[in-house]
This record gives sequence, structure tokens and C-alpha cells, in this order.
Amino acid sequence: MRIVVATVAACLLFTAPAAAAQFNVMIATWRGCEEACQGFQDYLTEKGVDAAFILRDADQKKEILPDILAEARAEQVDLILSWGTTVTRGIAGTLSELGDAAFNHDIPQVFTIVADPVGAGIIESLDSTGRPNVTGTYNRVPEDVNIQTIRAYLPDFEHLGLMYSASEKNSVLKRDEIAGLSKELGFAFTAVELPAGGDGEPRIEDIAPKVAELKAAGVDFIYLGSSSFLRENGGAVTGAAMQNGIPVLSPYESLVRDSEALISVAPRYYEVGRLAGEQAEKILVGGAQAGDLPVARMTNFAIVINMDVAKKLKRFPPIDLLQVAETVP
Repeated sequence: MRIVVATVAACLLFTAPAAAAQFNVMIATWRGCEEACQGFQDYLTEKGVDAAFILRDADQKKEILPDILAEARAEQVDLILSWGTTVTRGIAGTLSELGDAAFNHDIPQVFTIVADPVGAGIIESLDSTGRPNVTGTYNRVPEDVNIQTIRAYLPDFEHLGLMYSASEKNSVLKRDEIAGLSKELGFAFTAVELPAGGDGEPRIEDIAPKVAELKAAGVDFIYLGSSSFLRENGGAVTGAAMQNGIPVLSPYESLVRDSEALISVAPRYYEVGRLAGEQAEKILVGGAQAGDLPVARMTNFAIVINMDVAKKLKRFPPIDLLQVAETVP
């Protein structure tokens, strides 16, 4: 059953759970209910799981997350779905915070769209979370696949560029992962940090200068990495990259379809949400303990190429890649 959402307090979205529902499921998001959130609800609804969905959005404000958890406890919800690294850490805490009552250690919790749950300290491993009440989904494409895709598109590729935000744990982890991979796979790597503004967060006006800095460093490709800030401001990133004649590989398909990223290798977020729904079904209906479930991995990824961007950059994809990729005008 779908619940009507109404804003009744700053940054929190409240819904009233259906009285007759067997399960109350709280969905905690970072920037609203998007494709994964919708896929999660659709899966459980299609499977006939009698659940009322209580949507809560942090509106990109970390300080709201304790209030969301407090409400989940007060409402005695049966399960929490947490979207993204920041929301998941803010509600579940990390392995080092297992004794801290400020975090969730009892309500079953399924995380989704978390770039590196192990590196972020949320779980011990994808096979065994080390958290009795926590499991989730893993949707990121292996980074060596991204590099192979770049090399398939640009055989003379030698130098990868990345912008990152020190205020986002997942962004820093991705920087470190790519730095290690560059040594293993033999390509140069330049990472530039987006400076923080007075509120400790990156600023959109710093994106273009940092892209120019990557251009000066001689990068062949820019990888968008893992950053909510850069995804939200993807138009500024890809626009600046186009001005500097640098192609962008994005882990977010929307930036190829709706902006000027050249190529994406990514799972469909809607399908990631459905996978999270499978995890929730096992817990709610099957009676599984969340911590006994390994993190569910996405295995299907789509390659999408923006042909208009390819024409502007004069970087046309090879035939072999076109045979497996979807193209958009």
C-alpha cells in the first residue's frame, strides 16, 4: 500500500503507516525517494508483502539522522531501509560504534546505494557483515571494469583524473581505491580535492577550476567517482569537462542521458532497489536475521554512450563497444 507523504517539519517527510499493515517499514533517504527507493517499494508490493512505507528524507543534513532513528524506535518499525553511505552510517553507525546507543543495533536494517560498505566501516565483509541486524546490497561496478571500458573506448588511454570531496567518506575511499588500482593496472592517476566552504561542504563554483587543473595535469579521462555532491552537480562537472575537451566516465547513468558525460557503466538503480526488496522480504516474511544474510551483489551492468558528446569531443566509440552498449542522442 502506498502512503501519501506530507511535509510537516523542516527536512522530515512524514507519512502515517496504515493501521492494518502487518509490517511497518521506514525508508530513510538522503535526497528524496528516487529510483532505488521506488524499486524497493514496488518489489515488496508486487510480492504481496503487507507493508506500510514510512518515508523520511534527511534533505542532505546529517544532523537530522538521529531524529529519523528516534522515530523508527518510537514507532517500533519492523525494518529500516537506509539509502547511501551517509544515511547508513548516521543510523547504523560503524563497527567501532557497536556499543554506542546513539546508533541502531536492534531494528533490522538493509542498506542500499552504499559505494564501499566495508571501507566505510559499516560491515566486516560482503559475505559476513559482523552486524546481527544489518545487511544490504552492493551495486558498484568493479573499478577494473571501468578501466577496461575506458581502454576499450580509448586504446591510447594513459592518465585518469578524479575530483573528490573530503567531506564524503565514500569519495575519499574511492580516491584511495583508484590510486591503488592505477599501480596495479599501469595508468597515471591525478586526484584533486574540492575545497570546503565555510560550512565544511564543497562548493559548486570550485568545480570548473578543478577540472581545469585536471586538464593541466594532462588527464585523458575524468572519472566521476563516488560523490553525492558531484552527482547532484553533474551538469557543472560535465560542462566544464566538455569545455576542456575531456571525456567523463560516470557511475551514474543519468549524467549520460541528461547531461554531458560521455559514458557510464552502471546498474539500474531501480533494480538495485528491487534487490534490497528481496533482502527485506527474506527478513520480514522469511524470518531471516539480517546479519545472517550476505550482502546481495548486483551482477548486471549497462553501458550507455552519449553520441552527441562523442561527436563534440570527436571521440567516436569503436564498433566492438557499440555492439554491447546502448547509445543516446
